[in-house]
Amino acid sequence: MFTYYFDLALRSLKRNKVLTALMVLAIAVGIGASMTTLTVMHVLSGDPLPGTSSRIFYAQVDNDPMPGDRHVEPPDMMDYQSAMDLWNAKRADRQALVVNPFPEKVSAPDVSRPPLMVQMLSTTSDFFPMFGVPLEYGSGWTPDDDRKRARVVVISSDLNDKLFDGGNSVGRTLVLNKHAVRIVGVLKPWRPSPPFYDVRGGRYANGDTASFYGKPEGLFLPISASLEMNDGDFQQFNCWSMPPKPGHLVNAPCNWMGLWVQLDSPAKVAAYRGFLAHYAREQKGLGRIQFTETRLRDLMQWLAFNRVVPRDVKLKMWLAFAFLAICLFNTVGLLLAKFLRRGGEIGVRRALGASRRAVFAQCLTEAGLIGFIGGFFGWLLALLGLWLVRHQQAPYSDLVHLDLSMFAVTFVLAIAVSLLAGAMPALRASQISPALQLKTL
Repeated sequence: MFTYYFDLALRSLKRNKVLTALMVLAIAVGIGASMTTLTVMHVLSGDPLPGTSSRIFYAQVDNDPMPGDRHVEPPDMMDYQSAMDLWNAKRADRQALVVNPFPEKVSAPDVSRPPLMVQMLSTTSDFFPMFGVPLEYGSGWTPDDDRKRARVVVISSDLNDKLFDGGNSVGRTLVLNKHAVRIVGVLKPWRPSPPFYDVRGGRYANGDTASFYGKPEGLFLPISASLEMNDGDFQQFNCWSMPPKPGHLVNAPCNWMGLWVQLDSPAKVAAYRGFLAHYAREQKGLGRIQFTETRLRDLMQWLAFNRVVPRDVKLKMWLAFAFLAICLFNTVGLLLAKFLRRGGEIGVRRALGASRRAVFAQCLTEAGLIGFIGGFFGWLLALLGLWLVRHQQAPYSDLVHLDLSMFAVTFVLAIAVSLLAGAMPALRASQISPALQLKTL
């Protein structure tokens, strides 16, 4: 029966080519605009660590002594002592401190290329296995390197391409801030969306969070060595009094270190929350901190808390869906006119024994076919829209691609929209009285 309805729908579309083209155009433009923005939203709001994000947590302790209503939430980062106390306690399955020094000038002594300014991240050895960071050559450093303040470094594939033409550079030397460091690992191309381990302060950004989607750092150094090599070049998150020496933050009244932990079972999560609360109470008893608020959010909760999807992306998505709704209403009107113009034909079919359900199904088949064709052209328009997005200067522009799931969503959405638009006109057409229509023939 569906084949028969499909054949009737094709004949009908061919009879009214202009009307068919208008309906396909309305659906294609609406689908193209909405899928472009929905794909950008899908890319920016996805899980950067699928399969493991529920076991990765960000720890917070309220060590800021300043009074006021800010103590509803702990600061997004910790001071040096709190971070090192928690990290040295080794109460998680894995744990990694993260700190951002300012960009440094990097050169390779045995390479005839000018020095480069490179972003770096100071962290600890668990960073690589905990976040599943892929390595092309070598490996990350070891816990023993953390303890011995070894001057080793892992570099990104981009930096390896620029300095060593993509070859195996493990064992070679870089000069950072006049200090020699040995390369122990080279990353594969790695582009998490966003670089989640650097996300913080989103609640103060007022929706302007596009910078969260920048590219990962080019250099990864052990914190222990970085504290010696980059002392005076660290960025604070907040300070409750002026540091004695700006940039020298080890003993400064500032929050500037982040702590990520991996907890592999709900029991360990509960135990770590208790450990954080106990640590805060203990430190308050010692008089070092004034408040005992703590938090332990998993990765996706932390990203949601920081509202990582930029506000303008959300706004564009809702505007595109509003435009799709307008296209939908236009399609409803065109379908209604098309079906009612065929009142005589439908009356004859009804007089020959076709049921209302059969007429309704035939009209919906025609609407679905229009939706499929509109979805195809909408897919082409979405590809064009995403190409334009990739040529914008936004930090996330290189991430935006239409994957297989969004390709399927394009056609499902197009057909669903067309069926929704066709439901009311099809219902009206199925209620046409055959006797009245036959009198007019």
